[in-house]
Amino acid sequence: MSEEVRAVARESQISPQKARLVADMIRGLPVDRALAVLALSPKKGARLMEKVLKSAIANAEQNHGLDVDELVVSTARVDEGTTLKRWRPKGMGRIRKRYHRRSHLVVAVRERA
Repeated sequence: MSEEVRAVARESQISPQKARLVADMIRGLPVDRALAVLALSPKKGARLMEKVLKSAIANAEQNHGLDVDELVVSTARVDEGTTLKRWRPKGMGRIRKRYHRRSHLVVAVRERA
């Protein structure tokens, strides 16, 4: 089994629930097809995931000498990051809490078996 090469983006400004929709689209695809899927997706998470995927591909090529044409996305994972807690004024002197959720995006690639 060939080695996995990964890239991580920490504290991305997107909620994990939204980012997981994009991660599910590319998991298991060849990298050229995964990049095409992300380029055509209108979601914000697709732009963030595309950066991480390109980084993983560059890591595999530069640091491990793997063939880019033979790479597949073996892992696309989204973990929960820190949550920023903010508040907003509402009517009659009340406040409402707002949560700005963040994510850790992890993408790993490996050569096709």
